[in-house]
Amino acid sequence: MSNPQVIQRSASLQPMKTSCANCSMHQLCLPMGLDNADMDRLDQIIGRRRRVARGESLYRMDDPFSSLYAIRLGHFKTYQLNPAGEQQITGFQMAGELMGMDAISSDKHHCNVAALEDSEVCEIPFHRLEELFGVIPTLLRHFHRIMSQEITREQNAMLLLGNMRAEQRFAAFLVNLSSRYAARGYSSTSFQLRMSREDIGNYLGLTIESISRLVSRFRKLGWLGVDKREIELLDPERLKALAAGAETCPMT
Repeated sequence: MSNPQVIQRSASLQPMKTSCANCSMHQLCLPMGLDNADMDRLDQIIGRRRRVARGESLYRMDDPFSSLYAIRLGHFKTYQLNPAGEQQITGFQMAGELMGMDAISSDKHHCNVAALEDSEVCEIPFHRLEELFGVIPTLLRHFHRIMSQEITREQNAMLLLGNMRAEQRFAAFLVNLSSRYAARGYSSTSFQLRMSREDIGNYLGLTIESISRLVSRFRKLGWLGVDKREIELLDPERLKALAAGAETCPMT
């Protein structure tokens, strides 16, 4: 008898009709101003739309590089394994963002990527995308802009983990999520944390107990509303000031 889980997983990887023009995320991961002919060219190189179940890997460290992945739905985390085999989370990604650019220079991936919830990506074969760069200059400029933003994000993450106090790190994390959700047309002050407190602590270099204490402190100060994983930024300006080092977090 066939294993239904195997059948279901196989079905999730089947190609599905994808149209960049009709995707709600196209303004984020694609440049504005493409005419219909250029959009059609882009549609034609999308290999497939792929579903990735919660906890499933999209790719692993040292896997050969062949495609970029535009997140259509859901959230992911990138991580590496330390010598003891423990995860070190290096980032969280959401709909409208591109993954896989770390492998362009070396032809192999430098991190692991796993879905934080049931998610969906558009697979973009890179060799075909490079061919389009020659005929659609707007696409190439947009790609350079994305790579620049990714470098800036990594530099900011290094500052976050290196020089900030614990309360600054957590405030900066919340402010970053807020701005990214706002760019996608969602509320900048009310959203759900797709990652666990343990994952947040791992990323920020803090223990899960420290994250829980910071959540409690921010709640008591009236800066944050929390209902399980639902977060409301009650005083976003104060959180921004704390993240920038212009505000202190009093003990409660």
